[in-house]
Amino acid sequence: MPSVLSMRWRDGVFCHWPVEPEVVGGRLPDGLEVATFEGKAYLGVVPFVMEAIRPRGIPARIGRSFPELNLRTYVERGGDPGVYFFSLDADDRLSVALARRAFQLPYYRARMRFERRGERIEIRSQRTTEGVPPASFDATVEVGREYRPVERGSLEGFLVENYRFFTESDRGRLYAGEIDQEPWRLAPAEVTIRENGLFAANGFEGREDEPICHHAKPLEVSAERIRVV
Repeated sequence: MPSVLSMRWRDGVFCHWPVEPEVVGGRLPDGLEVATFEGKAYLGVVPFVMEAIRPRGIPARIGRSFPELNLRTYVERGGDPGVYFFSLDADDRLSVALARRAFQLPYYRARMRFERRGERIEIRSQRTTEGVPPASFDATVEVGREYRPVERGSLEGFLVENYRFFTESDRGRLYAGEIDQEPWRLAPAEVTIRENGLFAANGFEGREDEPICHHAKPLEVSAERIRVV
């Protein structure tokens, strides 16, 4: 299918915690199975800046840019791997409304600050959508300097090399969407998390242990229309 959106993802931070498969398995829509790496499922908190998001063919200079924060896990359907989002928070009212309608994704409005100074990134997010569980996130990320391609078959590859997402509409219909992008290049990163309310807001127990953390090089991305599966 032809792409409908173009964008650039900048300063992607991947924070992942291993969990038992049943922790996420009971939260997935019918038709999806938990994907595991060496017997473990993973919950990921991923903040980044979405830049110049726009319809395909529109100049980048007039696209919209805003920070985003999502909570995700990894799934399979018929052997095809993908990402399943429990929530996505973004600091852009219009884009949240359009994404919920056009892509059936669980987006929420949030007041966010995403500041990079040298090798340090300060991230703060406070969900502002009414009538849903509140969710706050506050962290500092120290970015690594040595970026490498992701190796096939590695844990990093399992966590980031996913080019399909699945989502469930309010009526219980399952959709899939495809994205196209350059291969990821990652560097190890260190994160200090002062507050993480995303787990509780989505029905998971809080985590005090340190996550596996990576920082990604910016890359260009295009997205297709979603389809019913």
